Amino acid sequence: MGKGRLEAFSDGVMAIIITIMVLELKVPHEADLAALRPLVPVFLSYVLSFIYLGIYWNNHHHLLQAVRNVNGSVLWANLHLLFWLSLIPFVTGWTGENHFVPLPVALYGTVLLSSGIAYFILTRVLIAHHGKDSTLAIALGRDFKNKITVVLYAVAIPLSFLNSWVAFMLYVLVAIMWLVPDRRIEKTLAS
Repeated sequence: MGKGRLEAFSDGVMAIIITIMVLELKVPHEADLAALRPLVPVFLSYVLSFIYLGIYWNNHHHLLQAVRNVNGSVLWANLHLLFWLSLIPFVTGWTGENHFVPLPVALYGTVLLSSGIAYFILTRVLIAHHGKDSTLAIALGRDFKNKITVVLYAVAIPLSFLNSWVAFMLYVLVAIMWLVPDRRIEKTLAS
């Protein structure tokens, strides 16, 4: 089956997730800069989550450009990814509202870890569907970047209980690693 509906549905879900997330930003009742100070943690968690959703949207787009079609397994793997991404507004709000205390930061990391694993599963299901010699398989190679991402999340989650800010900085580090779109797919498609 064609991949168009999968792309359109995924784009729509991600747009809704971002919309839900921005609606969690509450407008202060006072009209001075001091009223914004309590919102700084909420805004910081929002910015990081927005970046993460942008990274997933961008890489999802690149991923689907490297495939010809999808099957039922791909649809379910994609829904699995969207499920975890749909939890980002909740953990974003909880983390920001509670000023980055350990449990919300650990749960934030758990959702990021689960999203990373779901994305990895989606890539493997797509490769299984298209073959080990497919454009996607060649482009992703051993997928070291995704594997190191999962390791960093797995380290950051328990670290949250020792120092939640260091754990949060690991989440920022992973986002920085992925900020540049995955050029492996673009290079493979161009050649």
